[in-house]
Amino acid sequence: MVKKMNKEKVLFRKFMILWLGQFISAIGTGLTSFGLGVYVYELTKKASLVALISLFAFLPSILLGPLAGVLADRYDRRLLMIIGDSFSALGPLFILFSILFGKIELWQIFLGVLISSVFSSLLEPAFKATITDLLDENQYSKASGLNQLAGSAKYLISPLLAGMLLVISDIELLLMIDIFTIVITICTTIIVRKGIAVKIQEERHSFIADFKEGWNEISKKEGVKVLVAVTSLMTFYVGIIQTLTTPLILAFSNSAVLGMIETLSALGMLFTSFVIGIISIKSGYLKMLSKSLFFAGICMFFFGLRENIFLICISGFVFFAMLPFANTSLDYLIRININNSVQGRVWGLIGLISQSGYVIAYAVSGLLADYLFTPLFIEGGLFYNSLGKIIGTGTGRGTGFLIMITGLLLSVTAIFLYHIKSIQKLEKRGEICI
Repeated sequence: MVKKMNKEKVLFRKFMILWLGQFISAIGTGLTSFGLGVYVYELTKKASLVALISLFAFLPSILLGPLAGVLADRYDRRLLMIIGDSFSALGPLFILFSILFGKIELWQIFLGVLISSVFSSLLEPAFKATITDLLDENQYSKASGLNQLAGSAKYLISPLLAGMLLVISDIELLLMIDIFTIVITICTTIIVRKGIAVKIQEERHSFIADFKEGWNEISKKEGVKVLVAVTSLMTFYVGIIQTLTTPLILAFSNSAVLGMIETLSALGMLFTSFVIGIISIKSGYLKMLSKSLFFAGICMFFFGLRENIFLICISGFVFFAMLPFANTSLDYLIRININNSVQGRVWGLIGLISQSGYVIAYAVSGLLADYLFTPLFIEGGLFYNSLGKIIGTGTGRGTGFLIMITGLLLSVTAIFLYHIKSIQKLEKRGEICI
């Protein structure tokens, strides 16, 4: 028993080293993401082009997720993380050199973001499967909370830091810091890789066969497919607010205020991620998932309601505070119900299906804001003299109205989610997996 406990402590320390690398990497990624969003919006004043950056950053990881998942089960997961991190640095390097050695164009920014995203797609399935390699089942919820804490760094630390740096410097500095954080992350992964046995498939099948096996694992029970489909709808709603926050704030303020608002809002995610990281949640996952999504939708409504910094910060704080509860519920129920040998490909497939909502949101949210909702609230628009008297008028009010509608839809969806019978079986371990 003592020997087992000592082994668990050693492996958890390795996880913490790996987690630290991901935490630092998230800060660097957040700096570049924030800086490029501000740079493109100030250059073009188009929410659709800001959304296009998010699309290029996110789409490869979704499309390549299943392939990356198969690779994570076939080969050394830590080695895949090192390769993914190393080559993902080519993206910010390309953008940096384009700026330093000539006048950069939008296509160069999009290409650099795309390059980085393609190689970063190797990371997530390998990292999630590595958690199962390192930790015992009773440590999964704690690891989930800590992972969300690391992920929150790009919303909490990066915006404030980037907003301050952009006042005294340019986008070049943010790109250089991002590249440096990637180097640190590679070093932490190399350290963790030593002394851990490589778990790979002894019998190799075709990639198509591996994809099919992963899908069969997901589709064993009806509730699994239903929940994954519903989750894709949830990610669509969340993707709307993620994409439109930058144009919403910059329509009446500047990058420094945007960074401050994003940081203060993300404190909610930091707080609840920390709470989840130090406590063990043993039951009530579906109720927690539904309630957190319901209140997140209400917060989205108030987030877009007025051009009021205080209201936006409070709404943003509570919105981000709800996300770790929802993510932890989903993560835990998935992890305890799938075999470790197929975790890589299952995570990849689930990412492809459930997070397709983000892709759709990134593709359409900017277009909807620029060409449908914004014209409604400028002079001569349909709502200029009616609803505009309540929520305000101007170039950012259409974006706010779109966020409000999306928030209400998220809350309604959360109510329906709780009453779906096949999903209610999630509370019985081993009966269903998502």
